[in-house]
Amino acid sequence: MEQQELISKIIPVILLLVLGFLEVLGGLYIEDKRSKNDWTIEVISLLTLPTLVQPAIFIFVFWMMKSWLPQYENFYMHLAIGWQIMAFLILDDMTQYWWHRLSHVNRMMWKLHRPHHVVEEMGVMVTYRNAILYYAFMPGIWFSAMLIFLGMGYVYLFYLPIKLAVILLAHSETKWDRFLYRYKFLNPLAWVIERTISTPSTHFAHHGLTAEDGVSHPNGNYGNLLFLWDVIFGTAKITREYPTTFGAWNKVKEPWYVQLFFPIIRSKRPESELHSLITQNDYDPSVEFKSFNK
Repeated sequence: MEQQELISKIIPVILLLVLGFLEVLGGLYIEDKRSKNDWTIEVISLLTLPTLVQPAIFIFVFWMMKSWLPQYENFYMHLAIGWQIMAFLILDDMTQYWWHRLSHVNRMMWKLHRPHHVVEEMGVMVTYRNAILYYAFMPGIWFSAMLIFLGMGYVYLFYLPIKLAVILLAHSETKWDRFLYRYKFLNPLAWVIERTISTPSTHFAHHGLTAEDGVSHPNGNYGNLLFLWDVIFGTAKITREYPTTFGAWNKVKEPWYVQLFFPIIRSKRPESELHSLITQNDYDPSVEFKSFNK
């Protein structure tokens, strides 16, 4: 079991390193648009989620359930694997879809998600760019801890690396899905895949600056592991193309510690939306950017 846990943790790390290396070979990090501030946000986000935020939530949930509901520990250990997988897909991945979608509707939630979108290019380092509290309050992490306590930890060892692999690949500049669109005989397979899981084409569209380019879909394509949620809930847009301009139209730059630790640390600039929980300059992510230049 310990060896399987180690493998489960190592797989996403190896994939991150491989994709990052391929992106370096492709020139992404040589003349890119990332500032030192962006790099700091990405590295800290990458380190804090798996080493601090997620473990803290798991420890707290395990303690709480052992204290209040000890009789349910490993209660569902022998539940059919299919039902266990479904439990994670619904309570983790689907709730993350709605959490993500809410952050593009609610202006206060957006302030925790904005680090993920103000960067102006893609790449695997974008994957975990979010304020610490965005993940700390994410329902899917809490539900996952509960499911593990209930006895579904073995399934989680396989579910998590698969999910992280899909998410990393969806952010990667390697654009692995291009080969599916290049060959006509693969079109039926592409049709199924792009409606089932997140791909670079569909997720890049979510990061695009404006729908005015005909490709981007900033207020849609919210899925993480499963793109199927977008299909079901009517937020899907599939073009098999990739935007050329990324970011959010409100590009007010803030120091890394303000972006990552808001609202614990707030901007000293009154004109910034991160100056307070509610300001007169709050960015409305649901408003489409209308000035696009190819």
